[in-house]
Amino acid sequence: MLVRMCGRVDIHTPPSQLARLLEVQLAAGINPDGRPSWNVPPARGIPAITERHSLTESGEKSEDHERVLDVLRWGLVPHWAKDPKSGYKMINARAETVTKKPAYRSAFAKHRCLIVVDGFFEWQVPDPDSPKRKVPFYFRRADGQPITFAGLYETWSDKSRSEEPDPETMLRTCTIITTNAGADMVDVHDRMPVIIERPDFDRWLDPDQHDTEVLSKLLLPAPKGTLVRHPVDKAVNSPRNDGPMIIQHAPPDDDDE
Repeated sequence: MLVRMCGRVDIHTPPSQLARLLEVQLAAGINPDGRPSWNVPPARGIPAITERHSLTESGEKSEDHERVLDVLRWGLVPHWAKDPKSGYKMINARAETVTKKPAYRSAFAKHRCLIVVDGFFEWQVPDPDSPKRKVPFYFRRADGQPITFAGLYETWSDKSRSEEPDPETMLRTCTIITTNAGADMVDVHDRMPVIIERPDFDRWLDPDQHDTEVLSKLLLPAPKGTLVRHPVDKAVNSPRNDGPMIIQHAPPDDDDE
């Protein structure tokens, strides 16, 4: 028995620093210092890079693109959804079905993003006969750089009030795409988030790229050695517990060995 995939992340690096590291602009209105958290659950804001056409002085799309780091709520709400609560169930999208499921296929073709984190957590179930005994692990990049997950985003507004987008109800949300586990993950969980590497940023973010077959080829497990991990204290089980101690190495409990 396995636990839910990629349901908690670590985001403590300030947005301004992430933007510099990834060579993008910080979106208007984003606090450059951010709100550091080492134990971020769904429904919270997480950094995401999007790319779109720049606008001319007359408000029309230009041929130029602009790439920005924004903050989107974690849990995708499709633009056609009647209730934004649907996002609580859509924190992950499976690579195998992302081009087919109505909740994701439009965003996959038109609204792709890179979700940026310092690290993430997964819970291992060492004994299938004791599924409640879970060992939390923290994963980060071996090279110390931010992790850039393949993500999708949508913009939702309450159409029960108006068919036109309503700034008062507008909600920008995102989801993380997952795939089969690679070598760094397989003995902890059978799936992992898709990591997009820098050479593929242009292809993944290009707003003019709508070929889902080309894009699907990027949805692969990360090569061996991309990630490193260590066990952490079970305090991470509750998002109410936060701080740098959450990601510190902790030996497994005796009953988990």
